[in-house]
Amino acid sequence: MNAEIIAVGSELLLGQIVNTNASFISKELADKGINVYYQTVVGDNASRLKEAIVTAQSRANLIILSGGLGPTQDDLTKETVAQLVNRDLQYDEVALEKIEQYFQQLGRAMSENNKKQALVIEEADVLINENGMAPGMAFVNDSITYMLLPGPPKELEPMFAQYGINYLMKHKEDNFFLRSRVLRFFGIGESQLEHILVDIIEAQSNPTIAPLAGDGEVTLRLTVKHTDENEAVNLLDEVEGKIVERVGKYLYGYDDTSLFEQLLHTLQKNNLTMASAESLTGGMFSENITSISGASSVFPGGIVSYGTEIKKKLLQVHTKTIENYGVVSEQCANEMAEAVKTNFGTTIGISFTGVAGPTRQEGKDIGTVFIGIAMEDKETMVFTLKLAGTREQIRERAVKFGCYYLLKELKRWNLIG
Repeated sequence: MNAEIIAVGSELLLGQIVNTNASFISKELADKGINVYYQTVVGDNASRLKEAIVTAQSRANLIILSGGLGPTQDDLTKETVAQLVNRDLQYDEVALEKIEQYFQQLGRAMSENNKKQALVIEEADVLINENGMAPGMAFVNDSITYMLLPGPPKELEPMFAQYGINYLMKHKEDNFFLRSRVLRFFGIGESQLEHILVDIIEAQSNPTIAPLAGDGEVTLRLTVKHTDENEAVNLLDEVEGKIVERVGKYLYGYDDTSLFEQLLHTLQKNNLTMASAESLTGGMFSENITSISGASSVFPGGIVSYGTEIKKKLLQVHTKTIENYGVVSEQCANEMAEAVKTNFGTTIGISFTGVAGPTRQEGKDIGTVFIGIAMEDKETMVFTLKLAGTREQIRERAVKFGCYYLLKELKRWNLIG
C-alpha cells in the first residue's frame, strides 16, 4: 500500500491548530510497512477537497482523510467522497442511537443536523467512535482503499489504533513491516557526519539511512523493511555497527531520548549524584534536568552564581583567581565545579561560565565558554568552547555540551555501566 493522508479543516491552514493527526497516522502506518508518500491539507471547501482527492487517486492506493465528519455545513468530507465514488450515504443505526441517547441524557432536544454525524458511505465498514459522535468508515473502490476518520485527535487516535489498523491489515496484500532505530549524535555537525559516512549512506538500500540535523545535534534514522522480525533487527544491528565504528564517540543515545534524559538516567543507574554552578547559563542546566521526572534522586540542587560576589561568597572562588584570570576563565570554572560538589555533598559538580553576549567580557569573545567537571577522587577537568549564534543559542548549546562532556568523562573513568 502507498498512502496519502488528507487533513481537512480550514483551522489547519490558518494555523489555529497543529496537524498532529498526520504525524500519528504516518508513524502507525510506517510500523506496518505502509508507505506514506504525500500529506495534504485542504480547507473546508468541497471543490478544493475534491481536487485533492482526485490528485491522491492518481498516486496512492490508500487515501486516509481526517476531519470534516461533524454536524455543521462546512463538514463536507464524506459527502465529497461519496460523490466521487458514486455511492449514497446512509444512516448507521448504532451511531444514530448513540447520538440520540447522548442528547436524552443531557435532557436537550437534538437538532436535525446532529443526525448528519451518523451518516456513512454505503457498503463501508464502520469504525466505531468510542470517544465522540461521528463514526469513521473504510471501504475499497476501484482498487483504492479509502478511510475517513474524525478530526479531534482524542477521537481519531484510539479509533485508528483499535479499528483502522485492523481493517488495513486485512486488506494489505503483503506481510512486510517497517522497523526504525534512531541514533542520536552530539558534538559533530551534519555535514561532517555525512562526509565520514558518505559511502555507507550512498550504498543504502535496506536499511535506509536518513540524517536529520537539530540544534547542535544530529540524528540518523535507520529503517528496514522486512517480513521477519529477527532478521530486521539483525540488519539494523549490522548497519549501526558500521556507523559506530566511525563515529561512535559522538553517539549518546537512541530514539526519543535527549542529552538531559540520557545523563539523568545514567546517573540514576550508577548511583551517582550531581550539583551545578551556573553563571552565563543562568539556571538553564538545572531547569532542563529538573524538568525530567525523578531528577531529585540524583540532583539535589544548584547555584546560579551570575554575579562575581556570589561566586566568591557561595562558591569560594578565590579573589586572586578573579584578579589574575577573571570570572570567565578555566581557573574560575574549576573552582566553581569543585565548590558546588563539596557544598552539596554530591559525587559530581559541573560549572558553566562564559560570555553569551551581547558584548565581549574581560577581553573574551562572545561565545567563549568554560565548563568545569569535578568528580570524586578524580582530577577536575575544564573544557573550553568557542560557540556561535545568538545569546540564547550560546546558552542552550553550552548546557548541552555540559551533558555531553559529563557523559564522556563518566565513560572515560569507567564510572558507568
